[in-house]
Amino acid sequence: MNITIDTSLPSARVVSQLEQVIEWRGKPEKIRVDNGLEFIAEKLKDWCSRNEIVLHYIQLGKPTQNSLVERFNRTFRTEFLDEVV
Repeated sequence: MNITIDTSLPSARVVSQLEQVIEWRGKPEKIRVDNGLEFIAEKLKDWCSRNEIVLHYIQLGKPTQNSLVERFNRTFRTEFLDEVV
């Protein structure tokens, strides 16, 4: 399994990556996401509906509701990506 890193991940790419994760780990019942454009797009909503996966959005302005991911993203950026450049 690879981690996809990019400055932009449009919803079609998110769907593609989720399909790979499901092949590797199995299908989740729900996915917790923030309100980024890639997560509120109809393409992702439709894909989740077809696959019977609930999208659980955090409240607007409440990144602490997704704190583990926010912490990982910050640490990954500062300790790895900043070193690569």
